[in-house]
Amino acid sequence: MSTALIILAAGKGTRMNSDQPKVLHEIGFAPMLVHAMKAGGALGPAHTVVVAGHGADAVEKAAKAYDPDVQITLQSEQLGTGHAVAQARDALSDFAGDAIVLYGDTPFISAETLAAMSAARLTHDIVVLGFDATDPGRYGRLILQDDQLDRIVEFKDTTDQERAVTLCNSGVIAANSNVLFDLIDAVENDNAAGEYYLTDIVGIARDRGLSATVVRCPEAETLGINSRAELARAEALFQAKARAQATEDGVTLVAPDTVFFAHDTVIGRDTIVEPNVVFGPGVTVESGTTIRAFSHLEGCHVSRGGVIGPYARLRPGAELSEGVKVGNFVEIKNATVQEGAKVNHLSYIGDADVGARANIGAGTITCNYDGVFKHKTTIGPDAFIGSNTMLVAPVTLGAEAMTASGSVITRDVPAGDLAIGRARQENKSGLAVKLFDKLRALKAKGK
Repeated sequence: MSTALIILAAGKGTRMNSDQPKVLHEIGFAPMLVHAMKAGGALGPAHTVVVAGHGADAVEKAAKAYDPDVQITLQSEQLGTGHAVAQARDALSDFAGDAIVLYGDTPFISAETLAAMSAARLTHDIVVLGFDATDPGRYGRLILQDDQLDRIVEFKDTTDQERAVTLCNSGVIAANSNVLFDLIDAVENDNAAGEYYLTDIVGIARDRGLSATVVRCPEAETLGINSRAELARAEALFQAKARAQATEDGVTLVAPDTVFFAHDTVIGRDTIVEPNVVFGPGVTVESGTTIRAFSHLEGCHVSRGGVIGPYARLRPGAELSEGVKVGNFVEIKNATVQEGAKVNHLSYIGDADVGARANIGAGTITCNYDGVFKHKTTIGPDAFIGSNTMLVAPVTLGAEAMTASGSVITRDVPAGDLAIGRARQENKSGLAVKLFDKLRALKAKGK
């Protein structure tokens, strides 16, 4: 049975005290909404529909950045979860498969849990995701009868006996899409909030003779984010899980609590990550690499056997081949560094192609930006770039070319040539002493 995802993302999130829509606040360098889309994406959905409301343009931009095929529908008035799901009806008008309702502010539902819900749909009309709460608090309760889900009771409506139930409602529901919308049509808003509750469909379904069941998941998966404090807690939970997974995969984290991962970080085994390293989005590090302390990586690929840092910054588009060394206070952006090349100290390599085994001296800068356009620097294999060289792009240096330290290179350098681009030094006899005597005399006069 094909599946459609309906992700509710219309809420303002007042308790976040933010101009940004709640679902766009990030965990692991990705909006919460993306985490929900990513989990649901493991099912290979035929459709993904995001129901937006507050900040709809920003929500749409973020959703489409992750999945260009996502459909966006608008809930102009927030009249409850049932009303929100109903807004996806038109987007799924030609769809007859299962629909799973997710929440953009509940980022930790796992792909395995959603797969279990899909499997349960083979034998039940309605599947609700529940969890056994340590402290049920004000959660809605899932009331079972003869192993069937009989109804969902909101906390304010529970009896003392029902409040003793610890099986709680996550809000995540799976059903045939046509059945889902038909049930929603029967939901009424005769409650204190005047809202249409999605949870009411279970009672309606049971009255119609339809079956309902509960799939259980760990409570941590159902964590919803409503405040900055909860966002911080969610980030800590995400990082703890990511660190544990990395070590299980054979990565050495010297000081695990100081290393931060993105939602899509990939690191090969036998890699060593020293303290205070940050992996932004889009990073792949192959096996046997060393990432030294205080380095920051984002949107880059580091091949096997590389040594990065300390205090290195790899920016989007940095592509490092095997055995590359990038040292302290080096920044690389949108550049390819070929096998065995070294960029060891205090350098900026941007919009460049560095050949195999090339050595980039300390303080080298590729001057790639003229204020309007970016330009490329090409450095051939086995080239030697002297310290404090300015490479004014566009410029090409051939294989085994060399630049003298302190040079400003504005023209191509043929293979095997030495380029010297600096003024001739002149020494003025005794002038330093005379100059200082003059300055001290001016200072003594108060000038």
